[in-house]
Amino acid sequence: MTAKESLQELVERMQANPEPIRPLHYVYQFDLEENEPFQVRFDSGTVEVIEGTPHPADCTLKLSASNFVKLLRNDLNTTMAFMLGSLKVDGRVGLALKLQEILKAY
Repeated sequence: MTAKESLQELVERMQANPEPIRPLHYVYQFDLEENEPFQVRFDSGTVEVIEGTPHPADCTLKLSASNFVKLLRNDLNTTMAFMLGSLKVDGRVGLALKLQEILKAY
């Protein structure tokens, strides 16, 4: 499954059960090594995937597409990935941790 397919599947699960994302009002940007950057915007229980970077990002995560899929599946040890340099975070690092908590709910 590609990164986009995995993300779309996650977005569908989030839209079906928006309670865990209701308090979020953030824009996450993902810079995948093999793809154009994209953003995921959370706003009051809605989630939107946006091609490109039209909004100021609260948190930017830089990683490979394969690690992104692992992140979505909760199969990535983010602490180790960060320490080893395969995950880079710009902006509010606390939001990266919050994202991991949210992903566990789905």
